[in-house]
Amino acid sequence: METKCSYSQEEKEQFMREALKEAERSLAKDEIPIGCVIVKDGVIIGRGHNAREERNQAILHAEIMAIQEANQQEENWRLLDTTLFVTIEPCVMCSGAIGLARIPQVIYGAPNQKFGAAGSLYNILQDERLNHRVAVETGILEEECARIMQTFFRQGREKKKALKQAQQAQTTVRD
Repeated sequence: METKCSYSQEEKEQFMREALKEAERSLAKDEIPIGCVIVKDGVIIGRGHNAREERNQAILHAEIMAIQEANQQEENWRLLDTTLFVTIEPCVMCSGAIGLARIPQVIYGAPNQKFGAAGSLYNILQDERLNHRVAVETGILEEECARIMQTFFRQGREKKKALKQAQQAQTTVRD
């Protein structure tokens, strides 16, 4: 395992707040609100937020976008000596990308019970069978990270309910 970077609790919360800002960008576009930043030497070198709907690309998760930006910034596919902060536990695809990018440390806010691959359903980042293992820390601003997701899904349910009621009202008027 690569050397992991040390950040104070205050710094971890500061970077997670930056990831939350990215999640808010997704929320504003009616995307699943997950945000990510990659930090090297205390400086953000990559940012990302979900953009699957906006760009019609299944792989445009927050982590993938942040990794791509950090690769360009560093002019290197290896992101050694970095820490990836993400609001929600990475999925299988993103965990694979994190390992392939050689990111040594991931800090996430809230678990992902349905798709999580950093401890919830799978633990790809620390699987002994793989050649790169990642230090994982969880729970940084967990409530805030979970809340933005809960807001998104609640709003989606409310929109569906309102649409259904409007359709029923139209049907009633026609009858």
